[in-house]
Amino acid sequence: MSNYLIEIIVVMILLEIFEASWQRAESVEGILANSYFYYQKSIFIFFLMHPTFYFILFVSLYTSVLNLGIISILIFKALDLLFKLDIINKHFINHNLDIELTNMIKSKVEPWVFLMGLFMYVPILLLSLI
Repeated sequence: MSNYLIEIIVVMILLEIFEASWQRAESVEGILANSYFYYQKSIFIFFLMHPTFYFILFVSLYTSVLNLGIISILIFKALDLLFKLDIINKHFINHNLDIELTNMIKSKVEPWVFLMGLFMYVPILLLSLI
């Protein structure tokens, strides 16, 4: 394994841990409230608080790799951002979220859920680059 691959994986792990740490909450509504906190400051800060999306773009450009794994990570990350923005807009700004979705976001989140990105995206990235 080359040096840049090890460095890329280590940076990705650190960035995923960073994202998991600031999003950590007791419920889905808490996760959205943490996101809304940065969204209120500026939508640019909200996007900057998701550095793994930009890091994957950088890795793809730096390594000239654009395969199914990289594209999958980018699509999942982009959908995550868009979904969060939509729910934040409906729940915190317009206050017109469906009652079913309102009940759903009040559900408790297990602690291991925050590490799902670490256990999902890092192996996909590793397999994409080897």
